[in-house]
Amino acid sequence: MAENDVNQNSDLLNAINSVEEVKVGDVVTGEVLDIDDDRQVIVGIQGAGVEGVVPLRELSTQHIDNISDEVKIGDELELVVISRIGDDKEGGSYLLSRKRLLARKVWKEIEEKAANNEELDVPVTQVVKGGLVVDAGVRGFIPASMIENRFVDDLNAYKGQTLKVKIIEVKPEDNRLILSHKAVLNAEREAKRDEVLASIKEGDVVTGKVARLTSFGAFVDLGGIDGLVHISEISYQRVDKPSDVLKAGEEVQVKVLSVDAEKERVSLSIKQTQPGPWDNIEENAPEGAVLDGKVKRLTDFGAFVEVFPGVEGLVHISQISHKHIATPADVLKEGQDIKVKVLEVHPAEHRLALSIKALEEAPKNEKKTEAPAADFSKDMPEEATGFTLGDIIGKSLDDSEK
Repeated sequence: MAENDVNQNSDLLNAINSVEEVKVGDVVTGEVLDIDDDRQVIVGIQGAGVEGVVPLRELSTQHIDNISDEVKIGDELELVVISRIGDDKEGGSYLLSRKRLLARKVWKEIEEKAANNEELDVPVTQVVKGGLVVDAGVRGFIPASMIENRFVDDLNAYKGQTLKVKIIEVKPEDNRLILSHKAVLNAEREAKRDEVLASIKEGDVVTGKVARLTSFGAFVDLGGIDGLVHISEISYQRVDKPSDVLKAGEEVQVKVLSVDAEKERVSLSIKQTQPGPWDNIEENAPEGAVLDGKVKRLTDFGAFVEVFPGVEGLVHISQISHKHIATPADVLKEGQDIKVKVLEVHPAEHRLALSIKALEEAPKNEKKTEAPAADFSKDMPEEATGFTLGDIIGKSLDDSEK
Protein backbone atom coordinates (compact mmCIF):
# COMPACT_ATOMS: atom_id res chain seq x y z
CA MET A 1 0.00 0.00 0.00
CA ALA A 2 2.73 2.37 0.99
CA GLU A 3 4.57 1.45 -2.19
CA ASN A 4 1.53 2.35 -4.32
CA ASP A 5 1.24 5.73 -2.63
CA VAL A 6 4.87 6.41 -3.38
CA ASN A 7 4.36 5.52 -7.05
CA GLN A 8 1.29 7.73 -7.34
CA ASN A 9 3.11 10.65 -5.74
CA SER A 10 6.01 10.09 -8.08
CA ASP A 11 3.71 10.13 -11.15
CA LEU A 12 2.07 13.34 -9.91
CA LEU A 13 5.43 15.04 -9.42
CA ASN A 14 6.57 13.96 -12.87
CA ALA A 15 3.35 15.31 -14.38
CA ILE A 16 3.79 18.64 -12.59
CA ASN A 17 7.44 18.84 -13.62
CA SER A 18 6.53 18.05 -17.23
CA VAL A 19 4.35 21.14 -17.47
CA GLU A 20 6.32 23.67 -19.46
CA GLU A 21 6.44 27.29 -18.43
CA VAL A 22 4.94 29.61 -21.06
CA LYS A 23 6.85 32.81 -21.82
CA VAL A 24 6.08 35.82 -24.00
CA GLY A 25 7.50 35.24 -27.48
CA ASP A 26 7.27 31.45 -27.29
CA VAL A 27 5.83 29.58 -30.25
CA VAL A 28 3.25 27.08 -28.93
CA THR A 29 0.66 24.66 -30.29
CA GLY A 30 -2.91 25.26 -29.20
CA GLU A 31 -5.95 23.03 -29.64
CA VAL A 32 -9.20 24.89 -30.36
CA LEU A 33 -11.52 24.29 -27.41
CA ASP A 34 -14.21 26.85 -28.10
CA ILE A 35 -15.23 29.73 -30.37
CA ASP A 36 -16.58 32.67 -28.40
CA ASP A 37 -19.30 34.65 -30.23
CA ASP A 38 -17.24 34.82 -33.41
CA ARG A 39 -14.95 37.27 -31.65
CA GLN A 40 -12.17 35.05 -30.29
CA VAL A 41 -10.90 31.46 -30.12
CA ILE A 42 -10.17 29.63 -26.83
CA VAL A 43 -7.29 27.15 -27.09
CA GLY A 44 -5.54 24.75 -24.76
CA ILE A 45 -1.77 25.19 -24.92
CA GLN A 46 -0.24 21.76 -25.36
CA GLY A 47 2.31 20.74 -22.73
CA ALA A 48 1.47 23.72 -20.50
CA GLY A 49 -1.90 22.82 -19.02
CA VAL A 50 -3.16 26.36 -19.48
CA GLU A 51 -5.50 28.09 -21.87
CA GLY A 52 -4.96 30.95 -24.27
CA VAL A 53 -7.12 33.40 -26.22
CA VAL A 54 -6.76 34.27 -29.91
CA PRO A 55 -8.77 37.43 -30.81
CA LEU A 56 -10.33 37.62 -34.27
CA ARG A 57 -7.86 40.31 -35.37
CA GLU A 58 -4.93 38.03 -34.46
CA LEU A 59 -6.20 34.95 -36.26
CA SER A 60 -5.08 35.65 -39.83
CA THR A 61 -3.16 38.06 -42.04
CA GLN A 62 -6.25 38.17 -44.27
CA HIS A 63 -9.60 39.77 -43.43
CA ILE A 64 -12.04 37.28 -41.82
CA ASP A 65 -15.80 37.81 -41.61
CA ASN A 66 -16.59 34.52 -39.86
CA ILE A 67 -14.19 32.71 -37.51
CA SER A 68 -15.91 29.38 -38.20
CA ASP A 69 -14.80 29.63 -41.82
CA GLU A 70 -11.18 29.81 -40.66
CA VAL A 71 -10.97 27.33 -37.72
CA LYS A 72 -13.07 24.63 -36.07
CA ILE A 73 -13.13 23.03 -32.62
CA GLY A 74 -10.40 20.40 -32.41
CA ASP A 75 -8.07 22.16 -34.88
CA GLU A 76 -4.45 22.55 -33.80
CA LEU A 77 -2.93 25.98 -34.41
CA GLU A 78 0.65 27.18 -34.27
CA LEU A 79 0.65 30.39 -32.23
CA VAL A 80 2.98 32.94 -30.68
CA VAL A 81 2.55 34.20 -27.11
CA ILE A 82 1.92 37.95 -27.02
CA SER A 83 1.28 38.54 -23.30
CA ARG A 84 -0.02 36.98 -20.08
CA ILE A 85 -3.62 37.54 -18.93
CA GLY A 86 -4.00 37.49 -15.12
CA ASP A 87 -1.42 36.88 -12.37
CA ASP A 88 -2.44 33.39 -11.25
CA LYS A 89 0.24 31.07 -12.57
CA GLU A 90 -1.98 28.00 -12.43
CA GLY A 91 -5.28 29.54 -13.52
CA GLY A 92 -4.01 32.32 -15.74
CA SER A 93 -4.25 32.41 -19.51
CA TYR A 94 -2.34 33.98 -22.40
CA LEU A 95 -3.02 36.30 -25.30
CA LEU A 96 -1.94 34.49 -28.45
CA SER A 97 -1.57 35.38 -32.12
CA ARG A 98 -1.62 33.25 -35.21
CA LYS A 99 -1.40 36.27 -37.53
CA ARG A 100 1.95 37.42 -36.19
CA LEU A 101 3.43 33.98 -36.58
CA LEU A 102 2.16 33.79 -40.15
CA ALA A 103 3.53 37.29 -40.77
CA ARG A 104 6.95 36.19 -39.50
CA LYS A 105 7.00 33.43 -42.10
CA VAL A 106 5.79 35.79 -44.83
CA TRP A 107 8.45 38.39 -43.97
CA LYS A 108 11.11 35.67 -44.06
CA GLU A 109 9.89 34.51 -47.49
CA ILE A 110 9.84 38.09 -48.78
CA GLU A 111 13.39 38.71 -47.53
CA GLU A 112 14.54 35.57 -49.34
CA LYS A 113 12.81 36.66 -52.54
CA ALA A 114 14.36 40.12 -52.25
CA ALA A 115 17.80 38.55 -51.89
CA ASN A 116 17.18 36.50 -55.04
CA ASN A 117 15.75 39.52 -56.92
CA GLU A 118 12.44 37.68 -57.42
CA GLU A 119 9.20 39.43 -58.37
CA LEU A 120 5.83 39.25 -56.60
CA ASP A 121 2.25 39.24 -57.88
CA VAL A 122 0.18 41.36 -55.51
CA PRO A 123 -3.49 42.47 -55.56
CA VAL A 124 -4.24 46.16 -54.96
CA THR A 125 -6.49 46.38 -51.90
CA GLN A 126 -6.64 50.13 -51.35
CA VAL A 127 -5.91 53.46 -53.06
CA VAL A 128 -4.48 56.05 -50.68
CA LYS A 129 -2.90 59.47 -51.01
CA GLY A 130 0.50 58.94 -52.51
CA GLY A 131 0.15 55.40 -53.80
CA LEU A 132 -1.36 51.92 -53.62
CA VAL A 133 -1.75 49.50 -50.70
CA VAL A 134 -1.27 45.86 -51.75
CA ASP A 135 -1.53 42.45 -50.12
CA ALA A 136 1.76 40.55 -50.23
CA GLY A 137 0.79 38.29 -47.32
CA VAL A 138 1.64 41.39 -45.29
CA ARG A 139 0.77 44.99 -46.07
CA GLY A 140 2.85 46.42 -48.91
CA PHE A 141 2.96 49.88 -50.45
CA ILE A 142 3.64 51.07 -54.01
CA PRO A 143 4.41 54.83 -54.09
CA ALA A 144 2.71 56.73 -56.93
CA SER A 145 6.11 57.43 -58.50
CA MET A 146 6.77 53.67 -58.72
CA ILE A 147 3.52 52.57 -60.35
CA GLU A 148 4.20 53.37 -64.02
CA ASN A 149 7.05 54.72 -66.15
CA ARG A 150 4.74 57.59 -67.09
CA PHE A 151 2.58 60.03 -65.14
CA VAL A 152 -0.66 58.52 -63.79
CA ASP A 153 -3.49 60.95 -63.15
CA ASP A 154 -6.07 58.63 -61.52
CA LEU A 155 -4.91 55.80 -59.25
CA ASN A 156 -8.42 54.46 -58.65
CA ALA A 157 -8.23 52.46 -61.88
CA TYR A 158 -5.73 50.12 -60.18
CA LYS A 159 -8.02 49.01 -57.34
CA GLY A 160 -8.66 45.29 -57.61
CA GLN A 161 -5.90 44.76 -60.17
CA THR A 162 -3.02 42.35 -59.59
CA LEU A 163 0.37 43.91 -60.34
CA LYS A 164 3.77 42.32 -60.83
CA VAL A 165 6.27 44.14 -58.61
CA LYS A 166 9.91 44.23 -57.59
CA ILE A 167 10.86 44.46 -53.93
CA ILE A 168 12.53 47.80 -53.18
CA GLU A 169 12.74 47.83 -49.36
CA VAL A 170 12.01 45.23 -46.65
CA LYS A 171 11.99 46.09 -42.92
CA PRO A 172 9.99 43.50 -40.93
CA GLU A 173 10.73 45.23 -37.63
CA ASP A 174 8.96 48.35 -38.93
CA ASN A 175 6.31 46.47 -40.94
CA ARG A 176 7.71 48.32 -43.96
CA LEU A 177 7.49 46.80 -47.44
CA ILE A 178 8.06 49.11 -50.44
CA LEU A 179 7.36 47.70 -53.89
CA SER A 180 7.66 48.93 -57.49
CA HIS A 181 5.63 48.04 -60.58
CA LYS A 182 7.58 50.62 -62.58
CA ALA A 183 10.82 48.65 -62.06
CA VAL A 184 9.18 45.60 -63.67
CA LEU A 185 8.02 47.65 -66.66
CA ASN A 186 11.47 49.19 -67.08
CA ALA A 187 13.13 45.76 -66.99
CA GLU A 188 10.73 44.47 -69.64
CA ARG A 189 11.36 47.59 -71.71
CA GLU A 190 15.13 47.10 -71.51
CA ALA A 191 14.73 43.55 -72.79
CA LYS A 192 12.68 44.76 -75.77
CA ARG A 193 14.85 47.77 -76.61
CA ASP A 194 17.58 45.92 -78.51
CA GLU A 195 14.95 43.91 -80.37
CA VAL A 196 13.15 47.06 -81.53
CA LEU A 197 16.37 48.83 -82.55
CA ALA A 198 17.39 45.81 -84.60
CA SER A 199 14.01 45.43 -86.30
CA ILE A 200 13.10 48.97 -87.41
CA LYS A 201 14.79 50.85 -90.23
CA GLU A 202 14.56 54.18 -92.00
CA GLY A 203 11.40 54.48 -94.05
CA ASP A 204 9.33 52.03 -91.98
CA VAL A 205 5.81 53.07 -91.03
CA VAL A 206 4.90 51.74 -87.57
CA THR A 207 2.28 52.27 -84.88
CA GLY A 208 3.20 53.75 -81.51
CA LYS A 209 1.69 55.43 -78.50
CA VAL A 210 2.36 59.01 -77.40
CA ALA A 211 4.37 58.63 -74.18
CA ARG A 212 4.95 62.28 -73.27
CA LEU A 213 4.82 65.77 -74.75
CA THR A 214 7.42 68.54 -74.59
CA SER A 215 7.69 72.04 -76.00
CA PHE A 216 9.82 70.76 -78.89
CA GLY A 217 7.93 67.62 -79.86
CA ALA A 218 6.38 64.32 -78.81
CA PHE A 219 8.02 61.10 -77.61
CA VAL A 220 6.30 58.02 -79.03
CA ASP A 221 6.62 54.59 -77.41
CA LEU A 222 7.47 52.00 -80.07
CA GLY A 223 7.14 49.08 -77.67
CA GLY A 224 10.66 49.10 -76.26
CA ILE A 225 12.11 52.51 -77.00
CA ASP A 226 10.78 56.06 -77.33
CA GLY A 227 11.28 57.87 -80.62
CA LEU A 228 11.06 61.65 -81.04
CA VAL A 229 8.63 63.37 -83.37
CA HIS A 230 10.00 66.90 -83.65
CA ILE A 231 7.35 69.64 -83.60
CA SER A 232 8.09 70.33 -87.28
CA GLU A 233 7.21 66.71 -88.13
CA ILE A 234 3.83 66.60 -86.38
CA SER A 235 1.72 68.25 -89.06
CA TYR A 236 2.01 70.05 -92.39
CA GLN A 237 0.13 72.88 -90.74
CA ARG A 238 1.84 75.12 -88.22
CA VAL A 239 1.85 73.69 -84.68
CA ASP A 240 2.53 76.10 -81.81
CA LYS A 241 2.43 73.44 -79.07
CA PRO A 242 2.44 69.65 -79.50
CA SER A 243 -0.26 69.45 -76.81
CA ASP A 244 -2.59 71.39 -79.12
CA VAL A 245 -2.86 68.39 -81.47
CA LEU A 246 -1.66 65.36 -79.47
CA LYS A 247 -2.32 63.85 -76.05
CA ALA A 248 -0.45 61.29 -73.93
CA GLY A 249 -1.65 57.74 -74.53
CA GLU A 250 -2.91 58.49 -78.04
CA GLU A 251 -2.09 55.87 -80.68
CA VAL A 252 -0.38 57.30 -83.78
CA GLN A 253 1.18 56.11 -87.02
CA VAL A 254 4.75 57.31 -87.54
CA LYS A 255 7.38 57.07 -90.25
CA VAL A 256 10.94 56.24 -89.19
CA LEU A 257 13.27 59.02 -90.37
CA SER A 258 16.48 57.72 -88.81
CA VAL A 259 17.78 55.12 -86.35
CA ASP A 260 20.94 55.55 -84.27
CA ALA A 261 21.32 52.20 -82.48
CA GLU A 262 24.53 53.24 -80.73
CA LYS A 263 22.95 56.32 -79.13
CA GLU A 264 19.55 54.60 -78.89
CA ARG A 265 17.84 57.45 -80.75
CA VAL A 266 15.00 57.17 -83.23
CA SER A 267 13.64 60.13 -85.21
CA LEU A 268 10.03 59.89 -86.34
CA SER A 269 7.46 61.80 -88.38
CA ILE A 270 3.70 61.82 -88.12
CA LYS A 271 3.03 64.19 -91.00
CA GLN A 272 4.91 62.03 -93.51
CA THR A 273 2.36 59.25 -93.01
CA GLN A 274 -0.39 61.64 -94.11
CA PRO A 275 -1.24 63.07 -97.54
CA GLY A 276 1.08 66.00 -98.32
CA PRO A 277 -0.33 69.47 -98.93
CA TRP A 278 1.29 69.51 -102.40
CA ASP A 279 -0.31 66.24 -103.47
CA ASN A 280 -2.70 66.86 -106.39
CA ILE A 281 -1.73 70.55 -106.38
CA GLU A 282 -2.17 70.74 -110.17
CA GLU A 283 -5.79 69.71 -109.72
CA ASN A 284 -6.42 71.93 -106.69
CA ALA A 285 -4.60 74.98 -108.03
CA PRO A 286 -4.45 74.81 -111.86
CA GLU A 287 -3.05 77.71 -113.88
CA GLY A 288 -5.64 80.45 -114.13
CA ALA A 289 -7.48 79.44 -110.96
CA VAL A 290 -8.55 82.15 -108.52
CA LEU A 291 -7.90 81.22 -104.88
CA ASP A 292 -8.43 82.72 -101.45
CA GLY A 293 -5.20 83.20 -99.54
CA LYS A 294 -3.58 84.77 -96.51
CA VAL A 295 -0.39 86.81 -96.55
CA LYS A 296 2.12 84.88 -94.44
CA ARG A 297 5.39 86.72 -95.05
CA LEU A 298 6.57 89.90 -96.74
CA THR A 299 10.00 90.25 -98.35
CA ASP A 300 11.71 92.87 -100.50
CA PHE A 301 10.87 90.92 -103.66
CA GLY A 302 7.27 89.94 -102.95
CA ALA A 303 4.71 88.33 -100.66
CA PHE A 304 4.30 84.65 -99.70
CA VAL A 305 0.62 83.75 -99.60
CA GLU A 306 -0.85 80.57 -98.10
CA VAL A 307 -3.60 79.23 -100.38
CA PHE A 308 -4.05 75.82 -98.67
CA PRO A 309 -2.79 74.56 -95.28
CA GLY A 310 0.93 74.02 -95.80
CA VAL A 311 0.94 75.42 -99.36
CA GLU A 312 2.41 78.86 -100.00
CA GLY A 313 2.90 80.63 -103.29
CA LEU A 314 4.83 83.76 -104.24
CA VAL A 315 3.28 86.98 -105.44
CA HIS A 316 6.28 88.75 -107.02
CA ILE A 317 6.43 92.48 -106.32
CA SER A 318 5.70 93.12 -110.00
CA GLN A 319 2.46 91.13 -109.66
CA ILE A 320 1.09 92.95 -106.62
CA SER A 321 -0.24 96.11 -108.21
CA HIS A 322 -0.51 97.94 -111.54
CA LYS A 323 0.92 100.94 -109.73
CA HIS A 324 4.59 101.20 -108.89
CA ILE A 325 5.35 100.20 -105.28
CA ALA A 326 8.68 100.43 -103.49
CA THR A 327 8.09 97.45 -101.20
CA PRO A 328 5.24 94.92 -100.76
CA ALA A 329 4.67 96.34 -97.29
CA ASP A 330 3.40 99.54 -98.91
CA VAL A 331 0.13 97.80 -99.86
CA LEU A 332 0.05 94.48 -97.96
CA LYS A 333 0.39 93.32 -94.38
CA GLU A 334 0.99 89.91 -92.85
CA GLY A 335 -2.24 88.10 -91.95
CA GLN A 336 -4.25 89.95 -94.60
CA ASP A 337 -6.84 87.91 -96.53
CA ILE A 338 -6.61 88.37 -100.30
CA LYS A 339 -7.55 86.74 -103.60
CA VAL A 340 -4.85 85.59 -106.00
CA LYS A 341 -4.66 84.14 -109.49
CA VAL A 342 -2.42 81.14 -110.23
CA LEU A 343 0.13 81.97 -112.94
CA GLU A 344 2.34 78.86 -112.80
CA VAL A 345 2.41 75.54 -110.92
CA HIS A 346 5.63 73.58 -110.22
CA PRO A 347 4.68 70.52 -108.10
CA ALA A 348 8.17 68.97 -107.96
CA GLU A 349 9.72 72.18 -106.65
CA HIS A 350 6.72 72.98 -104.40
CA ARG A 351 6.35 76.39 -106.05
CA LEU A 352 3.35 78.45 -107.07
CA ALA A 353 3.57 81.75 -108.95
CA LEU A 354 0.64 83.96 -108.01
CA SER A 355 -0.70 87.37 -108.99
CA ILE A 356 -2.91 89.95 -107.33
CA LYS A 357 -2.91 92.53 -110.09
CA ALA A 358 -4.12 89.95 -112.65
CA LEU A 359 -7.49 90.14 -110.89
CA GLU A 360 -7.61 93.94 -111.12
CA GLU A 361 -8.48 96.04 -114.11
CA ALA A 362 -5.39 97.57 -115.66
CA PRO A 363 -5.23 101.35 -116.22
CA LYS A 364 -6.15 102.32 -119.79
CA ASN A 365 -2.71 103.72 -120.52
CA GLU A 366 -0.95 100.50 -119.34
CA LYS A 367 -0.04 97.93 -121.96
CA LYS A 368 -1.51 94.58 -120.91
CA THR A 369 1.32 92.09 -120.50
CA GLU A 370 1.70 89.04 -118.31
CA ALA A 371 5.20 88.53 -117.03
CA PRO A 372 6.30 84.88 -116.75
CA ALA A 373 7.03 83.67 -113.26
CA ALA A 374 10.57 82.73 -114.18
CA ASP A 375 11.44 86.39 -114.59
CA PHE A 376 10.51 86.99 -110.92
CA SER A 377 13.37 84.85 -109.74
CA LYS A 378 16.00 87.40 -110.76
CA ASP A 379 15.16 89.42 -107.69
CA MET A 380 14.90 86.44 -105.32
CA PRO A 381 17.54 84.46 -103.39
CA GLU A 382 18.22 80.97 -104.81
CA GLU A 383 16.84 79.17 -101.74
CA ALA A 384 13.47 80.93 -102.19
CA THR A 385 13.03 80.07 -105.87
CA GLY A 386 14.50 76.67 -106.52
CA PHE A 387 16.47 78.21 -109.45
CA THR A 388 20.25 78.71 -109.51
CA LEU A 389 21.98 81.79 -110.92
CA GLY A 390 23.33 79.55 -113.72
CA ASP A 391 19.78 78.57 -114.67
CA ILE A 392 18.76 82.22 -115.00
CA ILE A 393 21.87 83.26 -117.00
CA GLY A 394 21.53 80.22 -119.26
CA LYS A 395 17.90 81.07 -120.02
CA SER A 396 18.89 84.69 -120.80
CA LEU A 397 21.60 83.50 -123.26
CA ASP A 398 19.14 81.16 -124.93
CA ASP A 399 16.67 84.02 -125.37
CA SER A 400 19.33 86.31 -126.89
CA GLU A 401 20.28 83.71 -129.53
CA LYS A 402 16.70 83.41 -130.78
